[in-house]
Amino acid sequence: MSALLIKGANLSVVVFVVSSTLSVGLGLTVKQILDPLRNIRLLVLSLLANFVLAPAAAIGLSRLFGLEEPLAIGLLLVGLAGGAPFLLKLSEIAKADMAFAVGLMVVLMVITVGYMPIVLPQLLSGVTVNPMSIAKSLVLLMLIPLAAGLALRAWSATGAAAVRAVVAPVSSVSMIFVLVLTTAGHFGSMLTILGSFGIVSAALFTAICFGIGWALGGPGAQSRAVLSLGTGQRNTAAALVVAGQNFEDAKVVVMITVVMIVAFAVLLPLARVLSRRQG
Repeated sequence: MSALLIKGANLSVVVFVVSSTLSVGLGLTVKQILDPLRNIRLLVLSLLANFVLAPAAAIGLSRLFGLEEPLAIGLLLVGLAGGAPFLLKLSEIAKADMAFAVGLMVVLMVITVGYMPIVLPQLLSGVTVNPMSIAKSLVLLMLIPLAAGLALRAWSATGAAAVRAVVAPVSSVSMIFVLVLTTAGHFGSMLTILGSFGIVSAALFTAICFGIGWALGGPGAQSRAVLSLGTGQRNTAAALVVAGQNFEDAKVVVMITVVMIVAFAVLLPLARVLSRRQG
């Protein structure tokens, strides 16, 4: 039964990622996405938060709680992987700057593809990472739908709006399926790490990363909301690709999944709180 639930969750993730990125592309222009990224200071702080401080938090928590090696590796993989597509939905819920959210997601995603193969072998001996395996899934599921949406928006704003009216509800419904099916499918696996501080580490890691983004997000409420959510929500898809290629211990994947589920539980309520602050 759990295998069937996991397959359903994986399919829901694909539908969610494609529909989310397509929907955002249909609602924005290239200029709107690039404009927020011209703030060099904010961009540098975003990279610092996601590729220096987030991995440092993962390493620090692993040592603090004495996590067994597979769990520590899983947490590190998540810490190194930025640019999660779920950032778009979180930013939408938070009523944050969607243009900055898309630009940040794309930048973090692209850097993750080159960053993980370089940094991970330095931190874990004997590990090799194939950037093409990560890039292929991210390009197919995120960059191509985003580009298609932007192209249609540039060609016909009216047509893009009509398509978006259909795609946006699909994104919302598939998000619910992702949450429910992922939690149900991996519930048994999560129980196996009870007592190991794995779930506690995942919750603290998400909270710390959110705090890092909040601290570095600048004075603007909307940019601060995007960076806090974007740092807290890691790219578990990229982490799972690397885990599947390099590690046989199932607990590595379990830890990544735990972080994903915990992040959902922590960041969704925070996004709603941010939404009320925006109001």
